[in-house]
Amino acid sequence: MQNLAINGGPRAIEATLPSFRDASGRTFGQEELDALNEVIESGKLSFLTGTKTAEFERAFAERFGVKHAVAVANGTAALHTAVTYLNPEPGDEIILSPVTDVGTVIPIIAQLAIPVFADVDPITQNIDAASIEMNITSRTRAIMVTHVYGHPADMDAIMAVARKHDLFVIEDCAQAHLAYYKGKLCGTIGDIACFSFQQSKHMTTGDGGMVISNEDERFGRGIRHCSDKGWPRERGGRDHLFLATNYHMTELQAAVGVEQLKKLDQFVSDRITAADRLTELLSDVAISPVLPLAGTVGVYFFYSFRLDPSKLSVPINDVMKALVAEGIDGFIGYPGQTPLYKYPVVREHKTFGQSGFPFTLPNARQIDYSSNLCPDAEQACRETVCMWWTDRMKEHHLQQIASAIRKVVSAYLKSPVVD
Repeated sequence: MQNLAINGGPRAIEATLPSFRDASGRTFGQEELDALNEVIESGKLSFLTGTKTAEFERAFAERFGVKHAVAVANGTAALHTAVTYLNPEPGDEIILSPVTDVGTVIPIIAQLAIPVFADVDPITQNIDAASIEMNITSRTRAIMVTHVYGHPADMDAIMAVARKHDLFVIEDCAQAHLAYYKGKLCGTIGDIACFSFQQSKHMTTGDGGMVISNEDERFGRGIRHCSDKGWPRERGGRDHLFLATNYHMTELQAAVGVEQLKKLDQFVSDRITAADRLTELLSDVAISPVLPLAGTVGVYFFYSFRLDPSKLSVPINDVMKALVAEGIDGFIGYPGQTPLYKYPVVREHKTFGQSGFPFTLPNARQIDYSSNLCPDAEQACRETVCMWWTDRMKEHHLQQIASAIRKVVSAYLKSPVVD
């Protein structure tokens, strides 16, 4: 115990680990610089006059084998575009996971729909199909599926529920670039899919996002119009068909995106290789890594593992503090140590002025978000260590990470009871 860094001992991780926050954990090269320079020299920084946004959209659609791809400003904008396309009535319901980023719930509330939270599978921490079905009502319009940690949700079971109840399926692939579910790319299984290119993602444009689909105008509006002020620019002139926001991607973002997309397969392969190696190195440690379902390919946005509090001599928060002191870049619980529905924006209806809309609409179902709605999600948030991951993790980093985890967990394991 006295050798722990938190108690003054030497750190297991000698230097700072590669980080998504800077060049140590991001892979950029001359290709991105040349593309940016091309845009700057052209003077065309907007998609209205430039060519890079359209090029990025075409390349992304081709990589995923879909008909439509619309570039937007960020991942939340992508999800908002998808919900705007669905065009729910105020008070309609959209089912989602409580183990995800707040960017999933913002678009639902912004369109005056009600977020309904289904519990997660206790092993994968992805949204559970049986819990989805239990939460369906006559007002349910859609299911938003986040492939959390980069590992695919059980899409066969989810799509069976969706088709049975005629529900629209939005795949949130912000953390799941090139993840595969039974041979199919995540993002090509539901009705529409959304990606984020924020700084921490597998490929990045700083911020930025993409919406992809094989359909358009099912609900009387085009996907592209849903991110462009409801404006059918193809007609010429000014004509705004419905209420929609302005979520344009810049040519600078798109230029970087074009080049990053060319490297994405390698980024993802390197993440998986490093994660598999760490799992091997930790095979003798009393933790439970969060791994992909059988028959799927997870892409490790985080490297995550569960701790069993009953086997520890101190609270998990203390274990996490000790891990950080050893040099681990991580935290307890995603999206925090409480699920998404206990954030004030949802639990306390901190939305539009003092109105509480959409939660206080006359036709809205009243849900007690302060209760223990999703027990498995609540437990996962308290027990899961999430470590930031990048494609730049090398063998010596993995050896040191494993050493740090082994050192701390071993120090805080309860002594076995001897009869």
